[in-house]
Amino acid sequence: MASDAVVLSVPGPEGDREVRVSSPSRVLWPDLGITKLDLANYFVAVGDAFIRANGGRPVSLQRFPEGVDGEQFFSKNPPRGAPAYVRAVDVTYPSRRVHPQLVLDEPAAAVWGVQMNTVVFHPWASRADEPDLPDELRIDLDPQPGTDFPDVVAAALALRDLLVEYGFTPFVKTSGNRGVHVFAPIRPEYEFLDVRHGVIALARELERRIPEKVTTAWWKEERGSRIFIDYNQANRDRTMAGAYSPRALARASVSTPVTWDELVTVDPAVHTVLTLPARLRTTGDPWEGLHEGEAPSIRPLLDRWEADLEAGLGELPFPPDFPKMPGEPPRVQPSRAKAK
Repeated sequence: MASDAVVLSVPGPEGDREVRVSSPSRVLWPDLGITKLDLANYFVAVGDAFIRANGGRPVSLQRFPEGVDGEQFFSKNPPRGAPAYVRAVDVTYPSRRVHPQLVLDEPAAAVWGVQMNTVVFHPWASRADEPDLPDELRIDLDPQPGTDFPDVVAAALALRDLLVEYGFTPFVKTSGNRGVHVFAPIRPEYEFLDVRHGVIALARELERRIPEKVTTAWWKEERGSRIFIDYNQANRDRTMAGAYSPRALARASVSTPVTWDELVTVDPAVHTVLTLPARLRTTGDPWEGLHEGEAPSIRPLLDRWEADLEAGLGELPFPPDFPKMPGEPPRVQPSRAKAK
């Protein structure tokens, strides 16, 4: 029986590569009828911008063998049979375990990821050559019940102004869902815990300025109708959907880089696997210059962190799967703690 596999020619830095896509008619997004081959062609179209934003970094693959409505799992290390142009780098996880993690260096590697039924790509904030030293400050603005997208946009604009005050050059993208991700290039000189503390310092300063709009409260019962600044996304091995990565949502939305002017009017639902290639052709990549020039240090943010410590503000909770960290408050919901 003849195979129904399709071979795609994928341009890249070493010339065209032939990437085999099996089961090309497998439907990944049932509501829209988007197939595995459609997704592979999407990455051929946006491959340069995708690799520019996510390449050369440890990355986790969120895989959906039965489509976005089916079971899913994460791959971190290269599976058997990975092509020679897909590499790995040893990284250290919060448990201190060291393990190889995938690295994508060219568009063909992203298309191969689709062949492995990957829908969402989760890159680290550090590069493969210095996996312990993030070169991106990443802030996840997470809307809470009672808030909507304009509330997130308002918080993102205030955060942009604060970052500029500290000497950073901020970039922004939609999460592909209801949130917004703000990135800024930083000098890769501090490890993840330090960068997390820098993000907390930044978040607390924003909270002081607009306390009615944003919160650093880890426990949902304390957040109210405010935008949560998810500082724990700055932790080691904590990732978010990469720029130009699809999301496993019914509308096949994409985490889309936009300009700050666009953010005010953007409708995140408009940017999907079906529409993004045309957008890139007509408007270009707003993140093309993300890592041009010399990036600043986060030292001013760490000075702010230390000043907050002296003022009595301590460590904040870590995710539940992390080992207990020095200075961390008890991992117990405040209402339960009071009940005791």
